[in-house]
Amino acid sequence: MAIWATNLPELLSGPVPQQSTLRKYMPGAPEIFLVKPVDNSRLVRVADKKRRREMYWLTAAMVALFSLVMLYVVQHCSAVEYGYKIEELRKTRDALMDTSKTLRLEEASLKDPQRIDSLARSMGMQLPQAGQVQRVEPVSTDNTPVMARAVGLSVVSMPQ
Repeated sequence: MAIWATNLPELLSGPVPQQSTLRKYMPGAPEIFLVKPVDNSRLVRVADKKRRREMYWLTAAMVALFSLVMLYVVQHCSAVEYGYKIEELRKTRDALMDTSKTLRLEEASLKDPQRIDSLARSMGMQLPQAGQVQRVEPVSTDNTPVMARAVGLSVVSMPQ
């Protein structure tokens, strides 16, 4: 106690020592915290018009900058997405062109007159006799209705 009595006025009058310094001089001393109530209810904040105007301009500039950045991001993402769609459509087009080429080759091979003639002969068909072939009149190019007629038709039966 006598040490505290001699050192206490020096400690309170000087700068606040660090915790380790305090513990060095007063080991085992209790830590006491004093609460001092502060009443700020009578304080009034003064509005700074210049500062408020600066903050409005800063906010407007940041909103404009953010809008521009978001516009760029949306356009960039759209461009990337359209690129993927275009590539997918190109692949589909190439596949369809290959299929079309294959089908045209198959159609040409099926329309071969020699193939048709050999198939017809294997089924027992013959070349038509004179008078068995009837020519059909060409269809008129104007869109007028045409009356159907059956003149000069004959039925030919085939032996079995």
